[in-house]
Amino acid sequence: MKLISWNVNGLRACMKKGFPEFFAQMDADIFAIQETKMQENQLEEAMCFEGWHRYMNSAERKGYSGTLVYTKQEPLRVLYDIEGDETKEGRVISLEYPDFWFVCAYVPNSKEGLARLPFRMEWEACLRNHLMKLDQKKPVIYTGDLNVAHEEIDIKNPASNHKNAGFSDEEREAFGKLLDCGFTDTFRTLYPDTVRYSWWSYRFNARKNNAGWRIDYFVVSNRLMDKIEDSMIFDSVEGSDHCPVGLIASI
Repeated sequence: MKLISWNVNGLRACMKKGFPEFFAQMDADIFAIQETKMQENQLEEAMCFEGWHRYMNSAERKGYSGTLVYTKQEPLRVLYDIEGDETKEGRVISLEYPDFWFVCAYVPNSKEGLARLPFRMEWEACLRNHLMKLDQKKPVIYTGDLNVAHEEIDIKNPASNHKNAGFSDEEREAFGKLLDCGFTDTFRTLYPDTVRYSWWSYRFNARKNNAGWRIDYFVVSNRLMDKIEDSMIFDSVEGSDHCPVGLIASI
């Protein structure tokens, strides 16, 4: 099974920057998208790929946030959002399959000066509870833009970003707490010493200089790790300030 996730930073914009070609090339079983920045009634015909089931969770605020999942196999059940989050920002979609749960999430950014950090921490707790509840029933595959570089190896300039959004102690500890609850960061487990990034600022020629962050993940229940064949970062793929990430699993 091939799974792909990509923060497209606006699906309509990314459609003009190679998204359809990458989508076709990957021929994934499930393709998750974050930051669609659109409502469902704005979906164009070119986005309604034939032969795929489509599940969309849009933010109430137009042009903001939003998640979308394309899947070849119709899920048994689909859940939108998470208990305890009343923001209506369209950040989570959970799909139940016979042998696992698939969760696509766009985790809130803590913003400049960590202005939204208290909300982020509350949201993280709700998300962690959601994943743990699902995990009690079936193993979980959790993916998306998680807006945190967990370890120093996951960011080009750890010292200068220590207290910035995405690399604060609080955010990193929250991600660690999730792992302690029975989950595994697939890429870092398979490639403990590999330096690869999935996001680059549009400023300061960051992508050209590969001054990036690894903030897009596939995280799985520990008991699934023996079925994980590979965890990929497609850092040569452009079209967004993020690149796609992928997972190959024998499920």
